[in-house]
Amino acid sequence: QVQLVESGGGLVQAGGSLRLSCAASGILFSINTMGWFRQAPGKEREFVGAVSPNGGRILYADSVKGRFTISRDNARNTVYLQMNSLKPEDTAVYYCAAAGSIAFMTSIPPRTNFWGQGTQVTVSS
Repeated sequence: QVQLVESGGGLVQAGGSLRLSCAASGILFSINTMGWFRQAPGKEREFVGAVSPNGGRILYADSVKGRFTISRDNARNTVYLQMNSLKPEDTAVYYCAAAGSIAFMTSIPPRTNFWGQGTQVTVSS
């Protein structure tokens, strides 16, 4: 019963902040690289960021670097995406994923083992 369940999406004004959560179950969370992707209407799903199993290494897409922060709480089997200084172009469905490494997460296509159902983030101007 592997599940990744995102929450925290919603409508926010440009410049605002939002915190997404992804709660995992049915996997050995602490040995999985966790990441976030997003997909805007009419666009390909794109990598947002990923964090290594112990939180020691984090990689962000250039488009969100300096604005978004990924963190994880292995005791709670949860990975977070703190989104600050949001822009309308951040509007998308945001998905969390689990993979064996950050390299797998950033592969084309991503070599992810599991995906969440997604949560909608809408940034208004």
